[in-house]
Amino acid sequence: MGHDHNHDHGHKGHGHGGCSHGHHHGPVSHNRAFAVGVALNLGFVAVEAFYGLTVNSLALLADAGHNLSDVAGLLLAWAAIWLTGKRASKRRTYGFGRTTIMASLINAVILLIGVGGIAWEAVLRLGHPAPVAGETVMWVAAVGIAVNAGTAAMFVAGSKGDLNIRGAFLHMAADAAVSLGVVVAAFIMERTGWLWLDPAVSLAIGLVIAGGTWGLFQESLDLALDAVPANIDREAVETYLAEIPGVVAIHDLHIWPLSTTSVALTAHLVNPNATVNDDLMHGIADALHRRFGIDHATLQIERGDGDCRLSQVHGV
Repeated sequence: MGHDHNHDHGHKGHGHGGCSHGHHHGPVSHNRAFAVGVALNLGFVAVEAFYGLTVNSLALLADAGHNLSDVAGLLLAWAAIWLTGKRASKRRTYGFGRTTIMASLINAVILLIGVGGIAWEAVLRLGHPAPVAGETVMWVAAVGIAVNAGTAAMFVAGSKGDLNIRGAFLHMAADAAVSLGVVVAAFIMERTGWLWLDPAVSLAIGLVIAGGTWGLFQESLDLALDAVPANIDREAVETYLAEIPGVVAIHDLHIWPLSTTSVALTAHLVNPNATVNDDLMHGIADALHRRFGIDHATLQIERGDGDCRLSQVHGV
């Protein structure tokens, strides 16, 4: 007996027959945050490029290019969320939810490559310190702090529960930190003449960004490889299922992400005295969603002894 329960939270059309019921609370919309963030950053890129050409500052032009890549990162995360809202099809039966996982992974890789570039340039400049182009660069960088910190603030709340949003947040927070480093280093250098301070600050900021981004990269890679999401306690789920009245064994328990916010589960429950009980199945699906955040559960009830050919293959 197989029972499929889909708690549809912004992921439409995930039912595969059986009993399917939806609770349409939907994910928090970040459309305004993305629209404002993209507009602000595109405007800032134009300002940086203009002043970079005006004062002949390679640093400003390079940062304009970097900020343009951040706009691409925001658009990537936004597009993934839009795709997640599209209906599933006969070919793509789970819809496009996994695009959010792909977007968070790509954004993590872009950030790590960017940090590598910052670190490389900083090491080269430590060997040959050079003065930073003065006041114009400082003022433009100060605007960058406001633009990037303001954009990052719009993603703070969502970044805690959605890896894709966290990727967008880290992009903006990293840029704000780099701009702050430019302002602080330039201010102190003008008063002390310590030319080594600029690359030293850049290197320190790069290391901090790398620390935060590495976690995003690892978690995104885990989700891409169908690992149990970090916020799901697999042992607690297994304990709950084992304590269901009549269940004597569990096998082929799989928990994996459908997106950065949606989780699926399949399991074989062995109950020698099993009968068709839709109310029980609904209750189990509701409990899995309420207690563990699993919104798409498919349970197969068996009367056997729990020895399944699949459990031999998967080692579960």
